[in-house]
Amino acid sequence: MEPAKRLIDKVRRRDVTLGLLVTQHLWLDLIEIAKRAAIDYLILDIEHGVADIETVAEMCAVGRMINFPVLIRPQNNEYATLRLSMDLGCCGFLLASVESAAALDAVRDAIRVPPRGRRRPGGPSNRWLTAHAQSDWQKGVEDPFIVLPQIETKVGLSNVDEIAGHEVTTCIAVGPYDLSAELGVCSEQNHPKVREALAQIKKAGAAKGKEMWMIGDATQLVRDGYHFICMGEPSWLLEGALKQKASEARSEPLA
Repeated sequence: MEPAKRLIDKVRRRDVTLGLLVTQHLWLDLIEIAKRAAIDYLILDIEHGVADIETVAEMCAVGRMINFPVLIRPQNNEYATLRLSMDLGCCGFLLASVESAAALDAVRDAIRVPPRGRRRPGGPSNRWLTAHAQSDWQKGVEDPFIVLPQIETKVGLSNVDEIAGHEVTTCIAVGPYDLSAELGVCSEQNHPKVREALAQIKKAGAAKGKEMWMIGDATQLVRDGYHFICMGEPSWLLEGALKQKASEARSEPLA
């Protein structure tokens, strides 16, 4: 699982690492486009998206073939859902609304074969390896697999230290919009309650040696000291770029 290893090595060097959360318009060419644009990873959003399972598996396969990290945000964090998502051949999970370390035990069971977990390997994920002994799974798939638990609720925030410290947590993550709603200041990302919560999450990760994943305006996030960043949904970015180009064209005087 070389793409996952390279991605996390970059994050741990504290290089600016940029990704996209793909909720709408999952299509194979997007992976090559992202790589050519110097984007570091994609997350396929099955929680809110409507992509069919075959498309998701094909995008994971393209990621494997061109050595590009493709993660999944599963529909939910139940064992069966996670195991199926793992089978599709991704190299990591973004997990919505994790509220306790105990919830991550199901994640551990779904991504690891016995005796360290309960997973029964199958599907395209088998193609990460050419040999399939337990030691091959551990070294080649399980240890590099990326797990990003999102703190999005008050309960999750109260348990952030144990979530950050769980053995499967690669980096601590946040869902800033949902968390702001939970805190009673929906979408007010600069509200003191939100900023205090973000500082608490970042501190909990740092105490366990875990970097923090954050989503939002990349330029501002770098200014705020974040480096493992998701730039948002690509169709929104495309819409913004098109609006800017249209506005620039219409502001030019006619010859």
